[in-house]
Amino acid sequence: MVRNKNPSGQEDVFRRAPERGKRRNHMSFGAVFILAVGLAMDAFAVAVCKGLALKKISAGKAALVGVWFGGFQALMPLIGYLLGTGFEDRITAIDHWIAFILLGLIGFNMIREACSGEEEEADDRMDVKSMLLLAIATSIDALAVGITFAFLKVNIVMAVSTIGVVTLIISAAGVYIGHIFGAKYKAKAELAGGIILILIGLRILLEHLGIF
Repeated sequence: MVRNKNPSGQEDVFRRAPERGKRRNHMSFGAVFILAVGLAMDAFAVAVCKGLALKKISAGKAALVGVWFGGFQALMPLIGYLLGTGFEDRITAIDHWIAFILLGLIGFNMIREACSGEEEEADDRMDVKSMLLLAIATSIDALAVGITFAFLKVNIVMAVSTIGVVTLIISAAGVYIGHIFGAKYKAKAELAGGIILILIGLRILLEHLGIF
């Protein structure tokens, strides 16, 4: 607490000195939107394969894929956020490094998958079990990202809503793209998503260090 004299000569004991090491990381809607696009690329790649396998496509099937993937992509970061808040105070000093490392690992993994040339098995099944497994598999990365949200100044309702809606739209579009164009854009989307996540992680780190 800092004691300052006001114009009347009295000490003002209610002004506080800036907290040392106060976190400056803040994710705006624009940053969250870009992050959501990056995260959605895994779901997009699987949606493309789903569209490729479908003999007959419809708006209902595309919407179903979008709802499954978008719903879990919104749920996972919320779970991660709730888990992260449990130990937020104990690792505040390194929170920016955690965010950087997690986003970097996720990004590099997406780039590795994009460059591996491995083709995912095309499967046209749309039953609950099949879609549940795919939705969980494509949203695990979002769980890790949700943990980083606990360390940053993020409006979690806005973040999970944006991630869910963006993934829903991109996944539904991916079904149509896969059905029409095949897997032509699958690897490129994963590569772009990986690069986006790495850059966001780097931005968080540099911003905290006062470089950016």
